[in-house]
Amino acid sequence: MFRPLVLFTALFLCLSVGVLAQGSFETDVIKTSQGDLKITFIGHGTLMFNFGDKVVHVDPWGKLADYSNLPKADLILLTHEHQDHLDLDAISKVKTDKTEVILTKNCAEKGGNGQVMNNGDVKTVAGLKIEAVPAYNLVHMRQPGLPYHPKGIGNGYVITFGDKRVYVAGDTENTPEVKGIKDIDVAFLPMNLPYTMTPEMVADAAKSFKPKILYPYHTGDTDLSQLNESMKGVEGVEVRLRKMK
Repeated sequence: MFRPLVLFTALFLCLSVGVLAQGSFETDVIKTSQGDLKITFIGHGTLMFNFGDKVVHVDPWGKLADYSNLPKADLILLTHEHQDHLDLDAISKVKTDKTEVILTKNCAEKGGNGQVMNNGDVKTVAGLKIEAVPAYNLVHMRQPGLPYHPKGIGNGYVITFGDKRVYVAGDTENTPEVKGIKDIDVAFLPMNLPYTMTPEMVADAAKSFKPKILYPYHTGDTDLSQLNESMKGVEGVEVRLRKMK
């Protein structure tokens, strides 16, 4: 006679655990001219932005979250085709018939559907200005002559939220294109070896284009204190450390 109550209690506990798990992600709020931008740090190279009534997912990866419990996407940005950045199952869980997807040519060739942006392209999608910045290696190689991320394939993205320009670099090093970007308020720069940048490379890039806020992300096992050391004495750049291993 008590079985329905037991089943209801079990279901309630399962749902509560799911909500708590999704609520465990760190978040920051950035003030913009058009309201708050909420940043949710899912982990690795994966982010979620909430801006007004829009939800933007960047490189959703099912290893890090149950995407069936996360908000549906108005916009999905995919930086490149590696499995920790292109997860078709995770994408399917946040995608609706109205979701816009921006991706690279290689992502499209591996089954992603959406608008292809090449390095240097600029589009307005879901009401947001999106700029595609080249993302590639100059130094770190899979083998001699074969970079982990060859030039011309991957994208970073500059997204404009109100009066704030947010740069999500993707998997890249401190290339001339990265160091040459302008007027960035918030930057996410990758810092995991051997695939992307050393702390010194991240510092070199940050010193060049001077984002107001710098988040190292996709950090792997990198000693984050090395970045703080490399950024000592650099004015105008606030380094914020979050759980983005």
